Amino acid sequence: MSTINHIQDEIIEEFSLLDDWMDRYQMIIDMGNDLPAMPEEEKVPEHIIEGCQSRVWINGEVDSNGLLQLRADSDAVIVKGIIAMLLKILSGQKPSDIATADLYFIDKVGLRDHLSPTRSNGLVSMVRHIKLLASTQG
Repeated sequence: MSTINHIQDEIIEEFSLLDDWMDRYQMIIDMGNDLPAMPEEEKVPEHIIEGCQSRVWINGEVDSNGLLQLRADSDAVIVKGIIAMLLKILSGQKPSDIATADLYFIDKVGLRDHLSPTRSNGLVSMVRHIKLLASTQG
């Protein structure tokens, strides 16, 4: 199992190969398109993330190995790609590691600088929700 920091470093490496932000946005969209479908029955109000401009659902539970398995979806393509990155990094990790993770990839790939203020706030809300989910599950 790769660590949270190892996966973040892989994503940073992938982004470093692209100089143009249009290409980076396309990579984010492609990641979102590859996100496994979230079951429709989980797209309920208690799984919606407050503070996001678009609709975002995140849910998860600890599996028999003690790892938090996350599922998520959004109705916006860029946001869905951002969620896909978060899940790639955090899903399948120990809840205690998720709760204390330093998600430095956000700054290293330039997301904070290239997202609109509302999307940036939404990203903060998604991270906060996942960490809260991890701290209550762990």
